[in-house]
Amino acid sequence: MSSTLFRTKNVEQSILDTEEPEHALKKSLSALDLTVFGVGVIIGTGIFVLTGTVAKNNAGPAVALAFVAAGVVCALAALCYAEFASTLPVAGSAYTFSYASLGELPAWIIGWDLVLEFALGTAVVAVGWSGYIASLMDNAGWHLPEALGSRDGADGFGFDILAAALVLVLTAILVLGTKLSARVTSLVVAVKVTVVLTVIIAGSFFIVGDNYDPFIPKAQTVPAGESLQSPLIQLMFGWAPSNFGVMGIFTAASVVFFAFIGFDVVATAAEETKNPQRDMPRGIIGSLIICTALYVAVSIVVTGMQHYTELSITAPLADAFKATGHPWFAGFISFGAAVGLTTVCMILLLGQTRVFFAMSRDGLLPRFFSQVHPRFKTPHRPTILLGVLIAILAGFTPLSELAELVNIGTLFAFVVVAIGVIILRRTRPDLHRAFRTPWVPFIPILSVCASLWLMLNLPAETWVRFAGWMVVGFVVYFLYGRSHSRLGRHEETTVGDVMKPPRPGDAQ
Repeated sequence: MSSTLFRTKNVEQSILDTEEPEHALKKSLSALDLTVFGVGVIIGTGIFVLTGTVAKNNAGPAVALAFVAAGVVCALAALCYAEFASTLPVAGSAYTFSYASLGELPAWIIGWDLVLEFALGTAVVAVGWSGYIASLMDNAGWHLPEALGSRDGADGFGFDILAAALVLVLTAILVLGTKLSARVTSLVVAVKVTVVLTVIIAGSFFIVGDNYDPFIPKAQTVPAGESLQSPLIQLMFGWAPSNFGVMGIFTAASVVFFAFIGFDVVATAAEETKNPQRDMPRGIIGSLIICTALYVAVSIVVTGMQHYTELSITAPLADAFKATGHPWFAGFISFGAAVGLTTVCMILLLGQTRVFFAMSRDGLLPRFFSQVHPRFKTPHRPTILLGVLIAILAGFTPLSELAELVNIGTLFAFVVVAIGVIILRRTRPDLHRAFRTPWVPFIPILSVCASLWLMLNLPAETWVRFAGWMVVGFVVYFLYGRSHSRLGRHEETTVGDVMKPPRPGDAQ
């Protein structure tokens, strides 16, 4: 039984499956499209909120160094993703990579994990977008009925109509074509980056040098907690992180790391890339470099405009402009955040549908969902199904307490991909690798350690929920996926053919 659970799907077969007409995605994306996708999904509200919040609570002006540290951790994972995506340009990202290196059951686990990660991520972002749009509408004097303005906006019934509508519109765009999605994303990302650069340039004129003193504030010990809401590492070892000081920079890095989540979604579009061997590494690493630079610049500006002890937690960058006598920037920043979240939502939804599509094509989920649209060449069936489900989820379900599941799912994927690079280097040294992760196994091992460290800093409650979702995944796999696996059926057919005596005319 164990041999069937860890059977691997070789790289050649994975690539061959992408050439089946009914299950083949259209190749239309360039390196620029991939970079735009990466920037589009990484840059969200974090750049407007998280920078100041972490500066006030964890690191002071040294939050800029925390972003650099978090960027390095992500770069370790990005190097592993780049090797896999260029060697195995097939939809599915970490799921497909795991199938080729670790085996079917680990691949199922990571695919099941990614489905949850992207679904919750899309829903949470849609709800955040709804809040910004509702705020802008209120400023203009337009007010939605309470029952339709928020899930919690009315006694009894509450449905976030804006969040649901956004998901449905983006679903329609994704059905019409990945290239159209890329064009929409390019336009929106251009607006978003323009807003960010304007804020950086304008804010630099209001920087006061004294606000950077001290650049690394004196360390403060954080008391250890004992509830499920405490980080798992505290419950396991009684260790409590410190705020400020040198160690506070790393505490802050574990927080701001989550502002980088999303670059791995670029790898899900590998199959739709014109020249994946060249363009996937450029898209993954290029988007990460751009976003790190923007994060560092914003953090330097906000801590220079206002002393870190005076920054607000809810809207630090907007309030910093108010403190300098320029309140109209608050609306400008809200506009930029709302525009930015549109692309985050779209690309997370794209990533989820590609993972679902790849699992369906392998037979681990019903094959009905792996047929592409005859005209648009997009996986329209899983896109519509998941889009409708996520729209309902975003409209009805309070999601704030589930947001950490997005983080643990991403970090788990990082661990699996890094281990997969090491294994595939040993099992298939003959493969042509257009991009090679440097210093293997040192870099992948560092990536695993860094990701596990950040996972241990997540609340224990998040681990419990994650474990629950994984248990459900095991049940689905053993009841359906294992018996319907195309790889398993191919092996059974091959064994049967070997046992049958050859018939006249079989051999040519």
